[in-house]
Amino acid sequence: MKQFLVLDLVPLLALALSALTCALLGNFLVLRRQALMGDAISHAVLPGLVVAVILTGSLAPWGVFLGAACAAAVTALSIELIKRLGRVEPGAAMGVVFSVLFALGVLMLEQAHGLANIDLDPSCVLYGQPEYLAWYSAPERAGELLSPSAWASAPTPLFTLLGVATGTTLLIAVFFKELRIAAFDPALATTQGVHAGGVHAALMLAVAIATVAAFEAVGSILVIAMLITPAATARLLTDRLSVQLWLSAGTGVGSALLGYGVAANAPRLFGLPDALNAAGAVTVTLAAGFVVTALVAPTHGVIARVVRTRRLARRVAMEDLLADLYRHRDDPSRPSEIQRPDQRALDRARSRGWVTRDIPPRLTESGLRYAESVMRRHREWQDELVRRAGLDPEHAHLRAHQLEHLPDPSTLPCTE
Repeated sequence: MKQFLVLDLVPLLALALSALTCALLGNFLVLRRQALMGDAISHAVLPGLVVAVILTGSLAPWGVFLGAACAAAVTALSIELIKRLGRVEPGAAMGVVFSVLFALGVLMLEQAHGLANIDLDPSCVLYGQPEYLAWYSAPERAGELLSPSAWASAPTPLFTLLGVATGTTLLIAVFFKELRIAAFDPALATTQGVHAGGVHAALMLAVAIATVAAFEAVGSILVIAMLITPAATARLLTDRLSVQLWLSAGTGVGSALLGYGVAANAPRLFGLPDALNAAGAVTVTLAAGFVVTALVAPTHGVIARVVRTRRLARRVAMEDLLADLYRHRDDPSRPSEIQRPDQRALDRARSRGWVTRDIPPRLTESGLRYAESVMRRHREWQDELVRRAGLDPEHAHLRAHQLEHLPDPSTLPCTE
């Protein structure tokens, strides 16, 4: 137990708090289709952080936060200027800004690493080394952790992350309505008295603060993964923002804890002498969770979409067969597709009792009713295409043949 308290407790808490903070903020970046903005902020605050450390000569939280805030403001302003003056799309503008600022930050970081009295390790900032957050004065027993005085000697980054996580949670809880409406529809937010631009600026500032707070614990690379991957994973599982927030938080924290466990224990299973880098293991765990979710998500997953597509294809083939039988029920000798029907569609229709087993097949009473519903949708779609789109009736008939498998046009939103 003593070894766990000294070596593992603080790194686990730091990873969990970083994942919680970044996952909550990342939801709004994903909803605003600004995932790359989180990437840009995460990279672009690096030169601001380095400048602040050089000027103050220390890693004091107030200094690095101020430097990060200034860098975030410069990033947002630069992106907006490039979009307007250069007339390029937002993704290209963000790519230009964050790549240039990140390269500048890495160059400055390498130079600052050699300066006296500045403990700023490039590998720590970029890749993260949560394993180094050891608590050498940890209590002897777990029960002593219940005493507030026992935490007085805990590493400082832990308290920084705790404060940022608490502030982020309170920010989202208090301004959830404003953040939600600004994320889904900024124009509507403005008409409702919510300043969408101010909400965006506050969100970018919160992302910058979260990024800096997580630098020493998890590094810049893992911050990017924590900002986007849990939110993207949760987005595949639900269409409700409140549920998405909970799912993303659980995914982020769970992946952080699992990744740390894999980094510490997996090498032993393969007889390797050294543990894996915890930040890298957490990143891989987050990515693996996203891939699995993308495959098996009940609504938006790849498997679910393939199943729906195949079901739709089978239903379309069967409805085409029923509609064709309906059109030619009074004149079996008339040329028709039923002379060479889709055998699978015919078997499915027969299993449902909609088609007889005669040759050529005929509609049963229940099959006739179903075919009439298909034909009714065909006529409704044809009328709508003529009335709304102004198509020629003959062309509308061909198009309606494709649309007759969809719901009635009267149930769709009016486009007039």
